[in-house]
Parts: sequence; C-alpha cells; structure tokens
Amino acid sequence: MTHGPLRMKHITKAVAKCFVSPSEAEDAIRRALHTHLESAPLRLLNTFTGCLSEREAQIDAFIDSTEYEELLHSLVGYGPFRMEPITEAVAKYFGWVMLSHRWERKEPLLHDIEDKMVYDLDPVGTVVKLQKFCELARDAGYRWAWSDTCCIDQSNNAEVQRSVNSMFIWYRNSALTIVYLSDVPPSSKSGALANSAWNTRGWTVQEFLAPRIIIFYQANWTLYLSDCSPNHKESVTIMKELEDSTGIDARSLVAFRPGMTGARQKLQWASSRVTTFQEDITYSLFGIFGIHLPVIYRETKQNALGRLLQEIVAQSGDITALDWVGKPSGFNSCLPADIISYKPPPCTPPSLPEDQIQMSVSLLLDATVVKLASTLYSRLHNLNAPRFANRRLTLHCIAFPVTAVKQRRRPSLKTCLTYDIKADRLQSITITTEAKLIQFSRARSTQQPYLLVRPWNRYDLEVPNLADETESIDEMESVDDRSEAESPSEDSFSGSSRENEPADSESHSRALRLLVRLGQPFGALLLAQQWGGEYTRIASDRSIIAQVKDMTAVHDMMDIRMLEIL
Repeated sequence: MTHGPLRMKHITKAVAKCFVSPSEAEDAIRRALHTHLESAPLRLLNTFTGCLSEREAQIDAFIDSTEYEELLHSLVGYGPFRMEPITEAVAKYFGWVMLSHRWERKEPLLHDIEDKMVYDLDPVGTVVKLQKFCELARDAGYRWAWSDTCCIDQSNNAEVQRSVNSMFIWYRNSALTIVYLSDVPPSSKSGALANSAWNTRGWTVQEFLAPRIIIFYQANWTLYLSDCSPNHKESVTIMKELEDSTGIDARSLVAFRPGMTGARQKLQWASSRVTTFQEDITYSLFGIFGIHLPVIYRETKQNALGRLLQEIVAQSGDITALDWVGKPSGFNSCLPADIISYKPPPCTPPSLPEDQIQMSVSLLLDATVVKLASTLYSRLHNLNAPRFANRRLTLHCIAFPVTAVKQRRRPSLKTCLTYDIKADRLQSITITTEAKLIQFSRARSTQQPYLLVRPWNRYDLEVPNLADETESIDEMESVDDRSEAESPSEDSFSGSSRENEPADSESHSRALRLLVRLGQPFGALLLAQQWGGEYTRIASDRSIIAQVKDMTAVHDMMDIRMLEIL
C-alpha cells in the first residue's frame, strides 16, 4: 500500500510524456518548415492566387490553410509523436513546379508582376507562357511554381549569387519540372525535341539532368509526342532522342548524380552549348559538379572556366580536365581558353585486353625487372594528389626530356606549325601547334628545355576507388591512407617467410601490370620551362600520343618530377 502514491506518480509522468500540446505541435511544424524551405527557391508564384510570394508570405499562406489546421489537429493530444507525418504534410503543401524554357525577346520580369496577379495580366507575348505554366502547375495539384524570368531579382547581386549556386538543388527537389518547347509545333514527330533551340542552350543541361520528374510540352502546350505518362524520364522514346542529340547516356539522363567524377565527360556535354552571356556556360555547370563559387558577371569566359576547372582539380584530384585541344587559357596554360576545346572525344589510346596484359606480365618475370617495377609502383603509389591554387598547378609527372625539335616546311596560308620531336626514351612524335618552338638538337642545345610528360593518374595503379562523388576530400584522403598501408615497399623484397609469399606475389603482379600499362601509348603534355623554373604547356591542335621505346627498361620511367605549371 505504501507504494501506491509513487506508482500513480510514475503513471502520471508517462501519460504526460505521451501528450502533445498545441505549442509543441506548432514548434515541430516550424522545424519541419525550416528544414524543407532551406532547399526551396526564395520566391515562388502562388498558382492558386497568381501572386508572387516571398518566403514569409509562403509560410503565412500555409499557417492560414486548412492543411495546417488539419495537421495541427492530428498532432495535439495523446498518442505517439512522429515527425514523418509532419515532414510529409509540409513537403506536399510546398511542392513546387519549375519551368525550363528558352528565354524570348521580352519576358515578364520581377518588377513586371510584383504586387500583381499573373492571371490578370494582358495575355500577350510571353505573359501567356507564364500564365499557361502557372495554370498547368495548378491543375496538376501544385500550389507553387518558379520561373527564372520573374522569381529572381536580377538587380540584387546577393540573390543572383545564391540563385545560381542553388538552382540545381531547386530543380532536383522540385515536385515536377515542365519543359516548354516554344518552337516545336503541335503533333510533331520524334526528332523535334532534338532540333529545338531549347536543346542548344547552356542552362538547360542542368534543367533536364537535375529533376526526377519532367514533362515536355509543345508550342500549344500539348504533350510532346502525345505522351501522357506522368514522367517523361520514363519514356524510352524521349530519353533515346535526348541521348542521341546530347551525347549524354540514358542512365545519366534518368538518374544523374552531381559531383566531380567523370569531369571530362561532363565538360564535353556542355562544350557545344550556347548562352547569352559568355560566362554563363561556366556558371551553368556549378550545380552539375556540386561546386559553389562566386558569380562574377562581366568577367572573361577564360577566367570563369579557369576558376571552375581549378576547383575541380583541387578538390577531386581528377586531371581529366587537362585533356583538351585548342588554344590555352590566360588563367593557366594547362587549361583551355574555351569550353569548346572539350568537344572532341577524350584522348583514350587503345588499352590491352586482359589476356594480352597477362601474357606481357609473364614475359617480365625477371628478378631485376620485378624489383625495379615494385620500386616504381611504390614511388608512384605514394605521390600526393595534384594541387591547384592561385592559378598555379602542381602536378606529378613522369618526365621525358626533349632532345630535338625540328620544324617541317611550312605550308602556305597555314597558321599552325608542324614539328618533329624527339625525347629521351620515347618514340619520335609529330605535333602541330600555333606556338613557335625553338629548334634544336643534341648537337645544338637550347636555353629553354622542353619536356614531354605523362601526368600521373592514380587509376593506373588499379587501386579500387572507394570514395563516391559526394564524399569530402578528407574522406577521400582516408581511402588513400588505407591503400598506402597495403602498398608494396622495398622491405617486402627481402622477406623470405612463406606466409609473406602470397602478399609478395600479389604486389609483384600489380607492379608488373602497371609496367605493362606504362608501356602502352599515352596522352602526353609538351611543356616549356620558364626562367623561374616553372613550366607552361604548349597547346596543340590534336592530342599528343607518345609511347616508350622499351617497356622492360624500367629505369626509363623512373624520372618522376613534381612540376609547377603556370
């Protein structure tokens, strides 16, 4: 009996814990609102009223809605408290529709529709496009819509900065993206989308890659190809048309993941696109690479592209962005002056089939070659990732000093010059460039040394890449640390214990496989040394393909240097 009051007290506390008060419910809803709206556009069109709404107006509309009252009522009282229904209700109410289109001559801007109702504007010109877009979004059951014409204050630099860096996320998190093809007439056949001007614009790449759900409309706002499916990303016909016209594989079109993996391929996707402002072609790629950078309108396109490429190399260590042909950038000579330089396919010399690699490895099973190959593997394995900051690229390379440069007879009316080049330990090559090289030979040396280099790429080690596109640099470095712990060292060569034999055999095999790959043709860079000891890249009109003379001469590939390139 003496425990009765104490037991009742515990029961009262347990009941109290299960009771959700109105203030607690409101606080939980506010938290869900804040989380959801963090990744939402700053300004949206209310498709029910036709009015433009700032963030506070959006929240006020929700609090005054029947949806809010019903949600609040369902939360207050006794019972288990869960955030999932709150999150789902907020996401449903604030689902927004994005417009992807080609800008026309006079679009309604923010100041044209501020404090007005879109549906009350004179239905002329591009106003009709905005009205029809809002109507479609409303009829699909969505209260909110966004158009880049009127939902960004173009005069507010801070807002433009945030919008450019957030736009990919806004398209990604949209409930639906509507693509309006103003130049595709009704009842068009397959192929009209590919030929639309919309499919040539720079910004539209992220606008069809980012969304999960997308629907294409023709000029009269009827469905493209009369496809009534709820998501045109599920249309094999439409995705095939986009794949063929853009060069973007179907998997990326349907389920694209932003990040810096495959940088060269992504740059190629944008290489033939056009934008009104030349620097926009670079800004349109920020979201695709998952990069946030300052937006500096009126900077040169070389500077904009240079800043992006510098960030990609610095953050990811991916040097595929150095694979281009054309004119060099004033930002850094290892980068191109224009994104169009990525239009040609990447330089990918043919690789050996696995059976030929195994055969080549079997021919290298000499104790001296194995030891030297293992030493080379270890040295390359322990190299740091490239560094790129302040327009200076620090890059590890296998260097081959140039021993002779000879110009061929110059054809008339040609701006490019053709040179025969010889380098230590490499087969002779020919390059064509606009740069004027100093001619020399072993008998007549030059004050400006040239190098042909193989930029070092960790993928040649065949070490699994455990870091995915969203991992931080610290996480990527931790993977490298784990790999280094497994790398062969010179100490392993002296071990005679039987239990070490399998590990030695495996490390020797990796080293010999590396040697075989290094013996194959590779994409080389031609560098010229400057007075300060740094180097500049000499651009050519096509990829420079080089190859060592003797794969078994391991010493020929031991000249590993860390070069600073301007």
